[in-house]
Amino acid sequence: MERDKVKVVIWGFGAMGSGMAKMILSKKGFDIVGVCDLYDKIVGKSIFDHLNVENPYNHDVVISNDIDSILNNNQVDIVLLATDSYTASAFPKLKKIIEHGVNVISTAEEMSYPKANQPKLSEELDILAKQHGVTVLGTGVNPGMMMDLLAICIGGVVEDIKEFEISRINSLSPFGKTVMEEQGVGLTLKEFTERQAKNEIAGHVGFKESAYMIAEALGLEVVEFKQDMKPIVTEFDRKSPHGFAKAGDVCGVEMSAYAILDNGIKIKLYHPQQIEPEMAGVSTGDYIKILGKPEINLSNSPEVEGGIGTIAICVNMIPHVINAKPGLVTMIDLPVPRSIMGDVRNLIRKD
Repeated sequence: MERDKVKVVIWGFGAMGSGMAKMILSKKGFDIVGVCDLYDKIVGKSIFDHLNVENPYNHDVVISNDIDSILNNNQVDIVLLATDSYTASAFPKLKKIIEHGVNVISTAEEMSYPKANQPKLSEELDILAKQHGVTVLGTGVNPGMMMDLLAICIGGVVEDIKEFEISRINSLSPFGKTVMEEQGVGLTLKEFTERQAKNEIAGHVGFKESAYMIAEALGLEVVEFKQDMKPIVTEFDRKSPHGFAKAGDVCGVEMSAYAILDNGIKIKLYHPQQIEPEMAGVSTGDYIKILGKPEINLSNSPEVEGGIGTIAICVNMIPHVINAKPGLVTMIDLPVPRSIMGDVRNLIRKD
């Protein structure tokens, strides 16, 4: 007897959510049964009209602003929650999904390893998920893959590790207005400094999560952690689809972090991100160096583009989350990510 299609709800239909919908529509064995978003200009529209794609289903999917109605009126296997960056802000949505008895994958960066910053909320999510028999995962391209899980996996061939040096050099150009504001693109140096002092510049969210995930994977604990953010000032005018920085103004941020584990292993993380980096002769890429026996030097250039990477890993982890034991999990608790190329139902355990 053939298994029913995997029924998916997407909550948050911006760049990430709509990208996930397009990917899911290109795969076999899925059925998008609901989409929730609060943006009044798209509420009430068919997702197929909004995405300008053919409807492959025998039903329409109309964007709603009422998640309770969607979850109450549909059989749902999993929700893709494409909102928020922080565990605390995502928590009420996660709690609601869990209490409806539905699995969830969140794109919130802190949710990739929520114990790092929110241990109490993490414990509450784990208890709730187990009570309702569902699984909760936070993931994305970074954190979730490029600066943590990938380093953990390649470390599996190393006999003795002394230090991790992990870099992700990326372009902000593909991102929208919100990201430009969060990264301070277009601000004067004075404006950037003032907003940074007020914690109004987000920079990269996820260094602490990556360091703590690596530590747990090694059977160790973090005993020291610190991070730093510096503005990247452009020497010439730069323009991306949604950002502009004139000469002398901020075109992005340079993020770095440093952690020491309880056996002395050091983790160094470096993540500069700016619009149009090629104009300044900067090549994007993902780099992992492990000092140990043997030494590892892993290089990928150009970078795995953040939007596509996050969309893909969230969709590709759906069968692993459905198959998992109930509770709050991280990427190190689940099978390794892999691309869904056949019918997703072939990857769902029959039990």
